[in-house]
Amino acid sequence: MTPLLFPPVPSGKKSKEARRAAVLKPPPVQSKGAPRRRQANPRVLAIGAAVVVLAAVGIGLAVVLSGGGSGIPKNLPTYGSLANGLPGAADVQTMYGGLQQNGLVLGKASAPVRMVIYIDLQCPLCQQFELQSMPTIVDKYVRTGKVQVEVKPWAFIGPDSARGQAAMLAAAKQNKAFNFAQILYINQGIENTNWLTDDMVAQAAESVPGLNVHTLLTERKSGTVSNEVKAVAAAAQADKVTGTPTVFVGKTSAKKPALVGKSGFVPTTAQVTQAFDSALAS
Repeated sequence: MTPLLFPPVPSGKKSKEARRAAVLKPPPVQSKGAPRRRQANPRVLAIGAAVVVLAAVGIGLAVVLSGGGSGIPKNLPTYGSLANGLPGAADVQTMYGGLQQNGLVLGKASAPVRMVIYIDLQCPLCQQFELQSMPTIVDKYVRTGKVQVEVKPWAFIGPDSARGQAAMLAAAKQNKAFNFAQILYINQGIENTNWLTDDMVAQAAESVPGLNVHTLLTERKSGTVSNEVKAVAAAAQADKVTGTPTVFVGKTSAKKPALVGKSGFVPTTAQVTQAFDSALAS
């Protein structure tokens, strides 16, 4: 499955119309060898744990409360649906339909293998992984009950990251986090261009059937979400995560899963499935 890349477009009704009419571009040409992960600023990672956590919380709240320079559309529906969904909404519904979601965990609790993935919703390499590798992971391993996936939405690239992170954590309260994230990846703009506005968050929420749009927009500003932002930042530091996407795989019963692929590089689908098969066979 190839990434769907859309040029930056205005927000609001024109944005939705433009995204529906956009011509899909071929995937970008990759340099030889595996692409490197989108790396965090080393100076930020060098700061102590308490400072990193406080910075993550402060940025997240500031961005959410500021509204990202674009107001929330009026007359929003109570629940999302495919009727006015963004491009790819129907495919996302098919991909995740019938699968158990419990907060930030996808798949059966009884699955013998667990995958943990750190993502940033405006990271282009995360988009590549989500659109190229996740369909295989979901169809062959999650849907068959072999693997459960835990996602940790991180925010280190910029303000759009924090806004997306808070909204995804809010979507997790309704067990729709994976649908919400996939919608945003399909419609992802260029990082740090203020593409992930409040308007875009609302449009993505409108595109997920059954998601209470108003509840998500309120919940993203809650103290619970702020605490979860802090927890993800602490977990990223504890796991020595320096960029996204970062993937760990291991037995569900294991205390700590193992890093997949070479440090600093995006794991391929083959590397991830090989890690699954090895864990399943152990």
